[in-house]
Amino acid sequence: MKELRPPAVRELLSHLERLPGVGPRSAQRLVEHLLTCPPDEPARLGEALISLRARVRLCSTCFLLTEEDPCPVCSDPGRDPSIILVVESPTTAWSVEATGEYSGLYHALLGHLSPLHGVGPEDLKIDELLRRVQGGGVREVILATNPTVEGETTALYIARRLEPLGLDISRPASGIPVGGEVGAVDQVTLAQALQLRRRV
Repeated sequence: MKELRPPAVRELLSHLERLPGVGPRSAQRLVEHLLTCPPDEPARLGEALISLRARVRLCSTCFLLTEEDPCPVCSDPGRDPSIILVVESPTTAWSVEATGEYSGLYHALLGHLSPLHGVGPEDLKIDELLRRVQGGGVREVILATNPTVEGETTALYIARRLEPLGLDISRPASGIPVGGEVGAVDQVTLAQALQLRRRV
């Protein structure tokens, strides 16, 4: 069978398919779009990608993505410095901010503990979190790691490391999503929802 895709198309497809959530069909649709859109659109996309890598970095304090160091959250005098919300990924903070319900500081771990994949405490920003907390002024740490086995393990490990400091250590409530059906929820989520029930 003859390969009809030009080499440039095959090369771009191989790069696109390496992106998370992009399979062969999605990659093909993206290439088709880039080949049929106005010529300046791929050029602008390329410039945006180059600019992204050149301008965006991690905040040296909280490890959120930023173009300034410290980031806008760490340098905002209106934020509550006594609360730190710990997340696995810097992009999780974007979702939290979108709620408009949180006004404290953040700390991104840049991953989670995963012994099977060789990721230990020294590979995450856990020691940096402890130094921030030991610096004083922090009264609560919210461990907002993902509700997975690795996320729960990471939260438990950090909680044990923070326990001697006498802080309030909490986890966000998790349970049945709004609009969801109780019968369709998995057992672990349902168990957590029952444990975290509140009075009506």
